[in-house]
Amino acid sequence: MDLGLQGKKAIVVGGARGIGFAVAEVLAREGCDIALSARGEDSVKDAVASLSRYGTKVIGKPVNVRKADEYKEWLAWAIEALDGVDVVIPLTSAGSGIGSDKYWSNAFETDVMGPVRAVEAAIPHMTEQGSGSIVLVATTSALEAMGGPQAYNAMKASLITYGKQLALAHGKDGIRVNVVSPGPVEFEGGNWDMIKGTMEKFYASQLRQQPMGRLGKPEEIARAIVFLASEAASWCSGSHLVVDGGFTNRTHF
Repeated sequence: MDLGLQGKKAIVVGGARGIGFAVAEVLAREGCDIALSARGEDSVKDAVASLSRYGTKVIGKPVNVRKADEYKEWLAWAIEALDGVDVVIPLTSAGSGIGSDKYWSNAFETDVMGPVRAVEAAIPHMTEQGSGSIVLVATTSALEAMGGPQAYNAMKASLITYGKQLALAHGKDGIRVNVVSPGPVEFEGGNWDMIKGTMEKFYASQLRQQPMGRLGKPEEIARAIVFLASEAASWCSGSHLVVDGGFTNRTHF
């Protein structure tokens, strides 16, 4: 299948590790020029060096999305350096946490305003050219009452509504917006990898709930995200795709 991504310009916020890096890698393989970010300079350099082997333009600079002015400057830099933007995929997350206002504030700035600011930076350019694709990344924890009351679930849930609203508002501008909600995903150095080492019983209990007997892999989520971002999904907008190996107990009608 031709995804129609050759020569497209993509911004991947949080693209240096895990699902974000897997997304950037699929985009690079498909011929996209890419601007990516992470908080650490070394991780950005490593990601850029690794992805450059695919022969497209790959650039990156570290940025903390919670620092609004710095982040807006980074987005403006990325769009200018790519000479435009066709695809935006913001993946940053503050992770889970139960407790004080600090968790809620961090989650809001990272999980909500991170995507919002990326979208607001890209929409004028996409509107002017009459085309563009945005994929927001939520979580299956937004779909069921998992893990107790916490900021991560609530903030990610807001992206599902936001994505639909964007799709309805900007379809006339040729801009598609979709949401992907991954189930538990395991990779070296990721949350589930750490849980496996520190909370063995909890990890085992979650593993038993997986219909396919395992957790997901970053590349399995990435392929779904990139498909929705591509021209191959040209009639998909306002969609919400759950990629969880059948983990959540939901029936879709």
